[in-house]
Amino acid sequence: MITIGIDVSKAKIDCLWLRDVVTRKVKSKVFKNTAEGHLALLQWAIKNAHVEPDEIHFIMEATGIYHEALAYALYEAGANVYVVNPAQISSYGKSFGVRSKTDKKDSWVIARFGATQQPRLWHPEPSEIRTLKALISRYDAVCQDIQRESNRLEKATIGGVPDEIITSIETMLVQLKAEKKRLEGLINKHFDQHPNLKQDRVLLESIPGIGPIVSRLMISVIRSRKFTAAPQCAAFLGLVPVQHESGSSVRGKSRLSKAGNASIRAKLYMAAVVAIQHNPDIKQQYERLLKNGKSKMSALGAAMRKLVQICFGVLKHQTPYQSRVN
Repeated sequence: MITIGIDVSKAKIDCLWLRDVVTRKVKSKVFKNTAEGHLALLQWAIKNAHVEPDEIHFIMEATGIYHEALAYALYEAGANVYVVNPAQISSYGKSFGVRSKTDKKDSWVIARFGATQQPRLWHPEPSEIRTLKALISRYDAVCQDIQRESNRLEKATIGGVPDEIITSIETMLVQLKAEKKRLEGLINKHFDQHPNLKQDRVLLESIPGIGPIVSRLMISVIRSRKFTAAPQCAAFLGLVPVQHESGSSVRGKSRLSKAGNASIRAKLYMAAVVAIQHNPDIKQQYERLLKNGKSKMSALGAAMRKLVQICFGVLKHQTPYQSRVN
């Protein structure tokens, strides 16, 4: 198998073809992280390996946004692309004693990981989901700016600053609130333009505890990847319990893994707070866990996980929420 590890940064991509895992025979090269550099990388790999793109396996870390254009370019060229969590690569490198950190060393560790661990193939998100995620991200950023400016206005009012400063903050708030409303309209228009997403949203909002904001978030998560089961989706969002036990003496409390997007978890937390009051299934589970001695936070974490699982089931079966509580 032709395995090429890629260490991606903003300006360049360090590539290493691991020709032999045992002897550590390699061939490496550095390219610019540009469209031209991506094409040059593909041509270099084909020329040296003497194979077609579909026989080459490119392994890279998920490095913010810097890997995305390269991943799409290689995928569209017909190559096999793997985008791996950096934490997995780091732990793997430490497992066989890699202590130094250089771009070339990183690409070697990534290539070895790909050659020995059989990571999952990467597939691009549907274009309508990419657009939805971008709109949601911008909407959230504007909401955060509104909160910051509101905090500044409160401090300015209490602190007795000049009127010009208060006017400036109030002007900014008016503009930000107008932009928030415009983005809300764009998000709703996006759903109207994609009937499948609009139907998903209707189904999710049939679940007590799931409102417009959480419904679109869950669509952006569940439809972005090919999850095979609800627990897999919950794990992706960092909602699975992690235990800390050893022998007969160490009995640490379980906690949520908290992997993935913290912002989505924060919104799911608020949705779960509502759900334990109004969603029969989640309310029953929450009360049962409390009765069995679980802490409120532990029971609430289970409620978040259950809510995600219900969302997954509703979309998978394309049927509205139906309570299982008699």
